[in-house]
Amino acid sequence: MSATKSPRRTRPVDLGPRSIAALALVSAVGVAALMWPFLAPPESAVIAHSQDAPWFFACLLVLLVAVVGATISESGLGPKAVAMLGVLAATGAALRPIGAGTAGLEPMFFLMVLSGRVLGPGFGFVLGSVTMFASALLTGGVGPWMPFQMLAMGWFTMGAGLLPDRDRLRGRGELLLLSAYGFPAAFAYGVVTNLAGWTFMKGQASSIAFSADSPVSVNLARFVAYCLATSLGWDLGRAVTTVVLTLFLGPVILRALRRATRRAAFESPVTFDAPAR
Repeated sequence: MSATKSPRRTRPVDLGPRSIAALALVSAVGVAALMWPFLAPPESAVIAHSQDAPWFFACLLVLLVAVVGATISESGLGPKAVAMLGVLAATGAALRPIGAGTAGLEPMFFLMVLSGRVLGPGFGFVLGSVTMFASALLTGGVGPWMPFQMLAMGWFTMGAGLLPDRDRLRGRGELLLLSAYGFPAAFAYGVVTNLAGWTFMKGQASSIAFSADSPVSVNLARFVAYCLATSLGWDLGRAVTTVVLTLFLGPVILRALRRATRRAAFESPVTFDAPAR
């Protein structure tokens, strides 16, 4: 048995039409699940069931993320890629508790950026979702917000895989590109998870909580105030940590990921030689 390696390509999962369709579906449902307080008019049935809607969307997202993972696995997530997925997800889950409760120091985000960059958007989405699921089990953070965190982390890691010049850009330029992505993406992750948690507040803080009877403009102002009051400092700490770790540890981690992926030869065609006579 022999294998031919490609010296340039290091992406273990190529997105096929079904994988792209599954990702588009779960992303569309995820956007609807997060934005329904601003999309549904006050008189709609969704607003009438505003206490039930977050739970419904949370259950739906669990099923859809599972569908996406299964679809991508059919596109070529072989045993070697699954092994790497397990190692990276376990590492990311172990990194999450480090610095927890201290100004948003969450080192797992820089690892997700680098992994998505090297391994591509398909692998990145699965990795981000699985890592957040594993970390929730590890830290006891299981709740109705978990599916939204899984989706947000999947988007976060997938976005790094969609950055340009993956096979050509190296060195300082690549680190600057990843830092330029990681800083705003860390804030975006915070906004997405805030959207999920905000609707579960109900009337706990009347001045910033979601109000089913208020128009969109009022709820938008309430949400902005909610973000400023509850997570701005945490999101800033996450963004700065991601940039600093990417700049300082990025060269070593990127080389290690690329070397491991090349040696695993995810995409090498396998042929069987005829037995010698």
